[in-house]
Formats: sequence, C-alpha cells, structure tokens
Amino acid sequence: MKKSLVALAALAVAGVASAQSSVTLFGVVDASISGYSNTARDNRATVFPNAFGIPTYLNQGSVKTSRRELANSGYNSSRIGFRGTEDLGGGLAASFWLEAPISNDDGQQGIATFARRSTVSLSGGFGEVRLGRDYTPTFWNDTVFDPFGTNGVGTNLVSTANTAFGNFGTPAAPTAPFTNVGSSNYVRASNSIGYFLPPNLGGFYGQFQYAMAEKTKYDSGIFTPATLNSQRQGRYIGGRVGYANGPLDVAASYGSSTVGDDYYVGTTTKVNTFNLGASYDFGPVKLFGEVSKAKNKIDYEVTPLAGTRPDIDLTGYLLGVTVPVGAGLIRASWSHVKLDTNTPTTLFAVNTPDPKANKLALGYVHNLSKRTALYATIARVSNKNGAGYTVGGPAFYNNAAGAFTPKSSTGYDFGIRHAF
Repeated sequence: MKKSLVALAALAVAGVASAQSSVTLFGVVDASISGYSNTARDNRATVFPNAFGIPTYLNQGSVKTSRRELANSGYNSSRIGFRGTEDLGGGLAASFWLEAPISNDDGQQGIATFARRSTVSLSGGFGEVRLGRDYTPTFWNDTVFDPFGTNGVGTNLVSTANTAFGNFGTPAAPTAPFTNVGSSNYVRASNSIGYFLPPNLGGFYGQFQYAMAEKTKYDSGIFTPATLNSQRQGRYIGGRVGYANGPLDVAASYGSSTVGDDYYVGTTTKVNTFNLGASYDFGPVKLFGEVSKAKNKIDYEVTPLAGTRPDIDLTGYLLGVTVPVGAGLIRASWSHVKLDTNTPTTLFAVNTPDPKANKLALGYVHNLSKRTALYATIARVSNKNGAGYTVGGPAFYNNAAGAFTPKSSTGYDFGIRHAF
C-alpha cells in the first residue's frame, strides 16, 4: 500500500514537471531537543509591621517558568515547497513558488497552508515582478546579517523585538495549529506586489514592495462601520538596496506598515522601520552587524485639544561572527534593544527608565554532508526596566497584582537538520 502511494505521488510530480520547463520539490526537516527557563522577580521591598500605618509587604522573591520540548526549526525553518520556472523565450520567464511551514515535531502543520511564501512572477532583462505573499524588504537585513539566521534560541533581539513591535492592533482570528498570516506583516506581507532589480548590475541589488490592505471602502463614508482597524490596517510599503561583491555585503532598507486605524476618530497608526546591515568575510572569520530604528507613530487628521500621544521608538543593534572549523562552524552574536516611550520627565517624581535588553548567543554547527547537519545553540537574554523578551518557551510569571518583573531568559537547542 505504501509503495503504491509513493508511486502515485511520483507520477503526479512527473505529470506536473512535463508541463513546465522545470519543477522542484524542496524542503527542510529540522528537529531539536530544546529547553527554556524564564525568571521573573518581585522587586518590591519587604515592609515590616510598623506603627505608621504603612501596609506590610513580604517580598516574594523569584519565580522560574521552564519547559523542555522536542521542537522544530532550531537551525533552519522546517518547510516543504514547490517551485517551477517556464522559459517563455526572448529572455522572459514565468515562475511560481509555494512554500509551506511544517511542524515535524508533532505533525500538526503541513501543506495545508503556504504561509511562508506563495508567489507567481514574471522575470526578464528588466528584473522581476512578483505577486503574492513574500518576505518584506525590512526583514531581510534582520536574517541575512544574523549568524543564527533568525532561527532557534539564537535569534537576535532586533528581529524578536521588531516582530512584536509591528503587530496589528486587531490581529486576525486564531488559526491554530496553522500559521496566522493576519497578525503582522513585519516578516512577511500578504497581497503584495514586488519588484526586484536584475542581477547584472555589478553587485548592486534592490527590491520594492507594496502590500494592499484589502479593506472595504464606503461611499458615503458615513456608512463605514465603527470598527477599529477596519479601513487601513495591513498596508505595507518598503524597499531595500544593497551591494554585494566578493567578501562584502551591505544593505539598507526602509518600510512603513499600517498597524491600526480608527476611521471616526481620524487616526492611523504606523510603524516605520529603517535598518542597515553588513557582513565581511575575512576567510578565517566572518563578521556581521546591523543597526535598526523603528518608530510607532499616530497620524491625526485633526490634532486633539488634549494633545497627541508621543511616538514610541525602538532601537536595536546586532554584532555577530562565524568561524569555520573543519566541517563545522562556530557562531556567536550579541544584540541589544531599547524601547523609548518618549514620556515627558516629571520633576520631583520617580520616572520609569526605558525598557531595554541584551542577548548573547553561542552555537556550533557540524556538517555531516551538504544537506545534513548537527547543531547546538545556547542563549541568554537579560531584561531591564520591564522589558520582557525571551529566547522562547513559556511566558514570564506574574500574579494578579502585577508584582513580578521579567529578568532573564535562557535556552538551548540540540538538533539535526536535513534538507532535500
């Protein structure tokens, strides 16, 4: 029975291939034993019984939440996909790319959704025009210039913080166990139109992307429903330009994502992101770096009499290195993020300092072949002033009184990756 099913599948793929110039089935299966430990601490001082009417309080110390699991995508994201190209002649080609995330640890997610990428494109001497769901230009620098490729516990804080910073005000309804494509467009954008420069520009490269919000408009506007984030949320526009030649690769990107709106109040909330990344391969060592600046701002059609909400800024830095060692590769990175709410300073009062966090990650990859590798990664996040970033796993503990503050998060991945 199993052999018959395999034969039928092979025939189906062969039938598709005969109708195209080329069709490829590809994928990655990545599994790891991963552990996470996240510690929150009660920073309130103990107050002993007294005669001054001050309520007593007993400091509750620290609470650690931890979990060990069989996870996926610790080194490369697990996926399965189909891509194909048809030569149209005259230098023109039509292509498609359908790529699905898979959760090989429990098997709950597979080809039911092509949430990683689903595009069709036309390319030629002019470059490439690509339509569908694809990576955003602003995300590329986060992952290309990260020694850990934004996978596993080693994922840099710049990517982690910006992904959360760019969440929609009203995310789409949960779609578990499938990937929810309607909660953010920081990493990928749906309903997008993209343009890529041709590859023969002496090392220069670039792309531009516009993603539609696909919201219903009403004429006259008085019939617009009084529903938050129903008119502009989901729109994205951005671009990326770079230069790669020999050991050097450097790129800058800028993007604006509409994460919320209120039609009747007349506000539109956007997250504008700029980042600059670079890498240089010296041979014995390869260096990576990135600087990122993001701003959450509200545009007002009419300025409120009570004033406007200050912009919220997110700044991030990343430094990384890889060192080839025989058949292996040592990887290390340091990343830092700081959130600035731009709250005015109040004299003679306790002003809350800005949340910030640092992360250190160290890993080793041992290649058994071109397609199979064993890997190990450890990482630690140190949070300050209320920042709450983790390497993964369970959330920080807190009680109803909100007495606990996130402090540290540590984790590890030990796994195997096979590509086909």
